[in-house]
Amino acid sequence: MTETATFGGGCFWCVEAAFEELDGVESVTSGYAGGHVEDPSYEAVCREETGHAEVVRVAYDPKAIGYDELLEVFFAVHDPTQLNRQGPDVGTQYRSIVLFEDDDQRQQAAAYIEALDEEYDDDVVTELEELDAFYEAEEYHQNYFEKNPNDAYCSMHAAPKVEKVREKFEEKVEGRRGAEASDD
Repeated sequence: MTETATFGGGCFWCVEAAFEELDGVESVTSGYAGGHVEDPSYEAVCREETGHAEVVRVAYDPKAIGYDELLEVFFAVHDPTQLNRQGPDVGTQYRSIVLFEDDDQRQQAAAYIEALDEEYDDDVVTELEELDAFYEAEEYHQNYFEKNPNDAYCSMHAAPKVEKVREKFEEKVEGRRGAEASDD
């Protein structure tokens, strides 16, 4: 049975690319959540008119990878102490946010954030909010890194996150990378 988890930590292209590396992740969809407008456009989100964050919705097999492991990867690939920004991307749409879908996710994320706060000199500013609605981003945003690996932004920002996941979470990507090699 597939479960879903929703995270925002900067540009969704980067976060999507990182999660796509993991065994047990069945799909990653870029989108918008945490705002006050139905079915927002990328342009409106970028103008900060909707209150939404750029997020990814991760569909995963909980028998292969746990929500706790997804949290670990999420917090490893972005800086949860940066308020309304990640790297060169500035604005509320780039905020660090975990959108929980049930009480178990809420409890796990809250405990993780609390423990993480002790590891940083600066405060962890990650928001924890119930997922009200998820709006899928426009098609050209989906699998952006995979489709545009030589894009300058991707080379500078997404590629290092992917490499970090491959190195730090090697045991969680081995099967996926082996399957890709056999597909060639």
